[in-house]
Amino acid sequence: MGPLAGIKLIEVAGIGPGPMAAMMLGDLGADIVRVDRVNPNTPARYADPRYNVHGRSRRSIAVDLQKPGGAEVVLRLADKADGLMEPFRPGVAERLGIGPEVALKRNPKLVYGRMTGWGQEGPLAKAAGHDINYIALTGALHAIGTPEKPVPPLNLVGDFGGGGMLLAFGMVCGLLETMRSGQGQVVDAAMVDGAAALFGGIFGMHGAGIWKDERGLNMLDGGAHFYGTYETSDGKFVCIGSIEPQFYKLLLEKTGLAGEKLPDQHDRANWGRMKERLAEVFRGKTRDEWCRIMEGTDICFAPVLSIAEAPEHPHAKARGAYVDVQGVRQPGPAPRFSRTRTEVRAAPERGAHTDEVLGQYGFDAGEIKELRKGGVVG
Repeated sequence: MGPLAGIKLIEVAGIGPGPMAAMMLGDLGADIVRVDRVNPNTPARYADPRYNVHGRSRRSIAVDLQKPGGAEVVLRLADKADGLMEPFRPGVAERLGIGPEVALKRNPKLVYGRMTGWGQEGPLAKAAGHDINYIALTGALHAIGTPEKPVPPLNLVGDFGGGGMLLAFGMVCGLLETMRSGQGQVVDAAMVDGAAALFGGIFGMHGAGIWKDERGLNMLDGGAHFYGTYETSDGKFVCIGSIEPQFYKLLLEKTGLAGEKLPDQHDRANWGRMKERLAEVFRGKTRDEWCRIMEGTDICFAPVLSIAEAPEHPHAKARGAYVDVQGVRQPGPAPRFSRTRTEVRAAPERGAHTDEVLGQYGFDAGEIKELRKGGVVG
């Protein structure tokens, strides 16, 4: 199932963007084997695989990379795989004995993906960090929030948009190139690079002089009255994105403001006054009432839904955008394909497929027994 069926990938377990990349590739049909720790220090809230959405659509083996023979197990898997992905800071994979130099020497066609925050080189390469730090260095965090202070947009921009998706894209590109050249290579996927790439359009506007380097003064950062969120009479919120003049005209009609004498849409000096006027109007009806008036029109309107509400929206239901996996509602695979349909498989228990995978990758029963006896696998 899926366009990546037949592709074999080894994922050395990590957190955040690495698992998301593997989920995307696994959802689209790749055979992902996750190499988990034998005795992980896992918080209780993460112990139940049902809630590990980014851990779905792969198999799991447990390997102790600290023990003699652990690295050899991973390398033997990589020998027969198309790609390997690891989540460590620069130099850690090398110290564990599974770095790209040794792996590519054994399997010259291997695409070796490295997921880090700061990248493989540079003065910050070996420092710890999280999403908020990576997007701070790109200018993205500075641009998001209120005029008073930056506000982190969850961990969507660095970890997942700039990290997980970048690694998944990089792995597919590497695999395509290998099909032509017959040679593998290393993919350096850094969250700081991915976040910067996501922010490229804003850099372009800044360079053109149409984006101010201050929050709350620009069209897309809450500064414009026609692109933002408004509270409704029932304490909920709606959002509008009426940028184009024909959409803005419709917004004025549906809000009852078309008959008033109003400033030009792009008169920045009056954006604040217009936000107050629209806020007053939107507070006059409930969110559902505004949905009946505006949803489905060219205003560019949507209700601001909670996590619980999102899967229940008629559009999400019509597209089958969310799926239930072992009783847990979660987003379905994306993107969609007309012929090679995708499917979701539940996240595995740690080490659930150790013997099965090792057998398929060429380990005989005696070897597996000895590895288990020595605590190398579990």
